[in-house]
Amino acid sequence: MRRQIIFATGNEGKMREIRDILKDIEADILSMKEAGLETDIVEDGASFEENAVIKAKAVSDLLVRHAGGKYKEAIVLADDSGLEIDYLHKEPGIYSARYLGEDTPYSVKNQNLLERLVGVEQERRSARFVCAIAAVMPDGEVLTTLGTIEGRIDDQAKGSNGFGYDPIFYVPELGCTTAELPEEEKNRISHRGRALEAMKLKLDQKI
Repeated sequence: MRRQIIFATGNEGKMREIRDILKDIEADILSMKEAGLETDIVEDGASFEENAVIKAKAVSDLLVRHAGGKYKEAIVLADDSGLEIDYLHKEPGIYSARYLGEDTPYSVKNQNLLERLVGVEQERRSARFVCAIAAVMPDGEVLTTLGTIEGRIDDQAKGSNGFGYDPIFYVPELGCTTAELPEEEKNRISHRGRALEAMKLKLDQKI
């Protein structure tokens, strides 16, 4: 029987990235929705890593309680990621998904951040995407990895690829925002891509 990996997200854009990056792992990769799981998780950790572990453990516990043994040998992965803007004291940080409200469109969130940086010179607009990945193995072992990508906040939103804060995150070495990159290229250099690649090396030793 093939190994199953359940990723603790319902974000379709994120699942596309995850499946692309982990495509050479011999496992079926399912979202929570595809596994028939639903739960409200309180992310009250003080760091990206703590929140990722909280989510992964919550979904792992849910599998034990409600999946009727169907996924008892599944690996649960979860991530917590966000944008840190140095000029704004690393806001929105661990609150990136909840910034201005969870249901607020990212176009509104991005515009708000751009407006808060009006007049701020380029060298003071430094920022980074951060992603922590946590894995809970069937035996309860917890693995974690961290990935980052450095850049700055552009003066306007650009590009239609990616999702979230991608349109305002400019990578000087590439000369564009991450929303202007082809999906494959973005996955190769992204914070999530780097964290998942590191996790893939750890999982390769376990699967």
